Amino acid sequence: MASAPALDVCEGRAQAPGNDGPGLGDEAIRRVAEEARGRLEVRAGLDTHPRQYRRAAERSFTADERARVTVLIGGLTTNHEKLLKAVLEHSGHPCDILPTPDVLAFQLGKDYGNNAQCNPSYFCVGSLIQYLRGLRASGLTRDQIIDGYVFLTAGTCGPCRFGMYESEYRLALRNAGFEGFRVLTFSQSDGVKAATGEPGLRFTIDLGMGVVAALDAADVLNDLAHRIRPYELNAGATSAAIGRAVGRLADAFRMRPVFELTDLLPRGLAARVDTTGRRYIVANSLGKIASHLYGRYTREAYRSCRRALAGVEVDYTRVKPVVKVVGEFWAQTTEGDGNFRMFDFLESEGAQVLVDPVGVWVTYLLHQRRAALLARRVADAPYYRPPPWAVYRRVANATAFSRRWALFWFAERWWMHEYWRVANGLGGGTVPLVPQAVLARLAHPFYHHLARGGEGHLEVGKSVYYTVTRSCHMVVSLKPFGCLPSTQSDGVHAAVVGRYPDMIFVPVETSGDGQMSAYSRVQMALGEARTRARDEFDRALAATATPLDDIKAFVAGHPELRSPFYPVPKQPHLASVAANFVTHVSEVMRGRARLALRTRNGTRASIRHGVTARE
Repeated sequence: MASAPALDVCEGRAQAPGNDGPGLGDEAIRRVAEEARGRLEVRAGLDTHPRQYRRAAERSFTADERARVTVLIGGLTTNHEKLLKAVLEHSGHPCDILPTPDVLAFQLGKDYGNNAQCNPSYFCVGSLIQYLRGLRASGLTRDQIIDGYVFLTAGTCGPCRFGMYESEYRLALRNAGFEGFRVLTFSQSDGVKAATGEPGLRFTIDLGMGVVAALDAADVLNDLAHRIRPYELNAGATSAAIGRAVGRLADAFRMRPVFELTDLLPRGLAARVDTTGRRYIVANSLGKIASHLYGRYTREAYRSCRRALAGVEVDYTRVKPVVKVVGEFWAQTTEGDGNFRMFDFLESEGAQVLVDPVGVWVTYLLHQRRAALLARRVADAPYYRPPPWAVYRRVANATAFSRRWALFWFAERWWMHEYWRVANGLGGGTVPLVPQAVLARLAHPFYHHLARGGEGHLEVGKSVYYTVTRSCHMVVSLKPFGCLPSTQSDGVHAAVVGRYPDMIFVPVETSGDGQMSAYSRVQMALGEARTRARDEFDRALAATATPLDDIKAFVAGHPELRSPFYPVPKQPHLASVAANFVTHVSEVMRGRARLALRTRNGTRASIRHGVTARE
């Protein structure tokens, strides 16, 4: 068999033997040699020429697909997801909720994803894969699933591994056989949109205000559920009432009429109104906001939920240790195996749980943007360090800073106001959001308020706040295994506990296993918290000099004291509801205070010593 002709390189030319024609030049030889070397290096795993990574272009989610593509959501509490589903459906987007992640979802996420990821990534993508497999088992093909469903989740570019979730979701989906499934992310910078084309999700005033109302209402209902359930007289009554309230609110959000300014005008005049003009758009948008916040439809929906909850009777003389849950956002929010179902476990052990609203995270983000603006005031100024005589430039710098700072300040205050307004509409049985400036001030000696990552200073700030205000007996910090920002907070808490020795602090790292060990650690700390609650109750009862049987008899004759919405006045030195309740009832029995009243505007007020103090 004849061998291939060898190249004869001579005097800058390459020529095959027996060929008198011109050979290859130096540049051609170099190119052929480099290509051959590159192929051999890649084959041997020695590629020394790294290339710039570019994410593959993803198929767009366009406007004409809105009516037929189902948006999948998950990662929050059940109540949040049900109300958000109703809001999306009201805006014309078919929506479905992923199942609550369990241990099997965690294992699927680990099987198909990269190693060393945060647990929320494993749990969430595993739940998504479970759902898609269920669709395929029901008869849908892979192409039908990819064409008919998209997953909506949060995205970020922050300093922790949360910024890699989006790519991890796509990798796990590809490994599970669903390559090409669309993952949509919403972030602070560019919202929800596909790589090209028109955004598939319509961002309208109705959708935005609906999301705000859904988050606030779900926050309030979750808080009410955990405040009422430990004291209910009839087991299961609270969960049933909360379920009815969430169902009524979901129906209201889904079926609420869309406000249009032209509907308020006579038919002849409405036909002549230019609905594309700027003035009409502004006026119509303001009308939509007012309708969502203060409209009759909204008030009636809240009133219906309040009636559903008012039927639950409670006994506030039961002594319960109060446990505040802090930690990483997803771990302290989810209700499944992602946090070992810690809320249910704490309540089964006789504790009252203080959950954290999503609104705290929203106001934290707004406060951090405002604090960052202040820290970068000089660097971000339009005119950098103008001379003293450049008055115009100094005024321009001050104006630009003040405008942006005031925008975030107003947004934070507005969100806190809306949360409190929704809480009053749903019965007034919860407390306002803690101002972020207070949390930052309390945490700053231990954790710098500008340090980013995870919840930043929030874990430390909330632990200190609920301890110094005597609002809880014990703090449980939940975080995924290996969560770097929360590990930092745990290290800082060593100094916090040294400063506040009365704090009972229990850090719990959650994963797919280790549930019994976590329960054991929490049980040991909960025993001490239970003892403190009982001692606190006994001291309060002794200070009242009123027998407990007399207090119970008085409560039995006054049904308003068995209402879940009764505003028990908070004493500065008492944390448990039972201790505060017997103190208040004793004052009422002695004529030093009167029963709480409901004011005309729906807020709660209690009359003590002839002075009306809003609670």
